[in-house]
Amino acid sequence: MKITHLETFVVGTPWRDLTYVRVHTDEGLVGVGETRMLSHTQALLGYLAEAGPNHVRGTDPFDVESLVWRMKYGDYGRAGEVVMSGIACVETACWDIIGKALGQPVWRLLGGRVNDRIKAYANGWYTVERTAEEFRTAARAVVERGYRALKFDPFGPGRWELEPAEFRRSVELVEAVRDAVGPDIEILVEMHGRFAPAEAVRIAGALRPFAPSWIEEPVPPENFEALAKVTQQVDAPVATGERVHDRNECRELFTQQAVDVLQPDIGHFGGISEVRKVAATAETHYVLVAPHNVGGPVLTAANLHLAAVTPNFKIQEHFNDFADEHIKQAAPGLPEVVDGHFELPTVPGLGVELDLDFVREHPSRGARFDLYAEDWQFRGTKEAQ
Repeated sequence: MKITHLETFVVGTPWRDLTYVRVHTDEGLVGVGETRMLSHTQALLGYLAEAGPNHVRGTDPFDVESLVWRMKYGDYGRAGEVVMSGIACVETACWDIIGKALGQPVWRLLGGRVNDRIKAYANGWYTVERTAEEFRTAARAVVERGYRALKFDPFGPGRWELEPAEFRRSVELVEAVRDAVGPDIEILVEMHGRFAPAEAVRIAGALRPFAPSWIEEPVPPENFEALAKVTQQVDAPVATGERVHDRNECRELFTQQAVDVLQPDIGHFGGISEVRKVAATAETHYVLVAPHNVGGPVLTAANLHLAAVTPNFKIQEHFNDFADEHIKQAAPGLPEVVDGHFELPTVPGLGVELDLDFVREHPSRGARFDLYAEDWQFRGTKEAQ
């Protein structure tokens, strides 16, 4: 079996573009991969247009390791977010083809399950005004839908530190969510890499009474020593990794003991196999893995297969029960979250198929995500619900 060509498609939402890649073979099997880019979608499409003839066409899709190596190193330049995301789309599609060819779900080909169900946490649920009452009401709706964990960013567009009034307001929002969901629901606090280490430590101290299960990206992602400084001083577990794109970079995270929960993104990290490898390394350092996932149904499906075989898996992020719920129609077949968990896919391959009619009806809308704008997030945008 040989790969004959790639097709790329972009699905637009008010705050993000989702890029889908279909990999075709000479035996008629087609696999699909996905990633989410923020403001770099055209760069990704350009890379894939070159990588297709240079590295992908003519390859046996079963030769995943060789294909990933060539795409990562065969152009000499150091691979960053765009290249690793392109690799991820193709690599994931190859696993989809392999599963279909062998008549097995991907998780069975990765070694078989160690997790029968996949615990999920909700994101994208707080498309409301930044008031305690609005957050309280929205959080209750998440629990009523069956989730046992939810993540949110309570902070405004501050950089490095918060003004006193904004500090109090942010803490009040976390308090409101804890009050709404009770003591047995996990709350995960997103910081989006905004803060200086001392400010992150100060905020984490103020949040301690509300027992967050982690604080995420407390400092910008480039400096692991600064992250370690925070990790050593706070009680809550520290999560990071969505803006790390190569497992070699994670070596410092582990050796500096800077992370408690690693969050690689399959769609930016070179695909399922690369995340599987870094998860195994994390296990040797007693670090849990909770993959970052802001994608649609294909990327979510890939995450479920990975979670099934990962002993140190903690929990899976899921947006599309709240933000852009219609995106689930882009690739039907994904299990729903029931009682806070996904069931494992059972269909050969990833278990989802791209709906080309839906894709063509939802083109890119030129979305731009600006963390430091006054209306920085999808929050408050009714179109995004």
